Amino acid sequence: MEQPRFYRHWVKDGDLVSFRVAVAETDLYLRARSNLEQQARESIVRHRALLEGYIASYPGFADALEPVPVEADAPAIVRGMARAAGLAGVGPMAAVAGAIAEAVGRELLAFSPEVIVENGGDIFLATEKSRTVGIYAGESPFSGKLVLRIEPQETPLGICTSSGTVGHSLSFGRADAVIVFSPSTALADAAATAICNIVRDSDDVPRAVEAAQNIDGIAGVVVIKGEQMGMWGKVRLADAAGVGCGG
Repeated sequence: MEQPRFYRHWVKDGDLVSFRVAVAETDLYLRARSNLEQQARESIVRHRALLEGYIASYPGFADALEPVPVEADAPAIVRGMARAAGLAGVGPMAAVAGAIAEAVGRELLAFSPEVIVENGGDIFLATEKSRTVGIYAGESPFSGKLVLRIEPQETPLGICTSSGTVGHSLSFGRADAVIVFSPSTALADAAATAICNIVRDSDDVPRAVEAAQNIDGIAGVVVIKGEQMGMWGKVRLADAAGVGCGG
């Protein structure tokens, strides 16, 4: 059954055109200066074909729960996922949503100076103005009440979320939300999974934040479990009235 993606309706950016593109399991919600649905679809199809072709030849890549080496001539999206997995200490598929969002987003920058790509709660963001991103954290009292502000000089930026209580993604932790910021969206995705795996109860939040500081390439992190929240790095809170990827 398809998961409802209600958080997409939190967006309040009236200056960009919004459109959705779905190809097989990949379901992207995008914003840009114009409707780039055709270009986005072509990009998704191309990157999915490269990834699926590699998995067909090396099925262990998709099944691994730990980092795995890949060939030097593997497709760029495969190498990016493997590199992110190695830094975060997880399997490469933990980076797939972020990797696809970033691959598509960077290609669309040839057609629009501002691009936002959301893939299952994982975001690639390139902007020329300040934007805000709302946090959904399930039943936590922080859910819907925290808003992160992203400045244009910080982008392109990956903003990825992992949860052990919301959604259907594989997680061994019980965090309500772990949000990771990184110039690499694939790394943000993999790291969010790794950090979420640490959190079983609210007492684990400080340890999870500390673990984030030991992953090279992370710019910031927010960890939420129930009434406990921890932050580190370049994390900027904004007025909750601006929930969404908006201005």
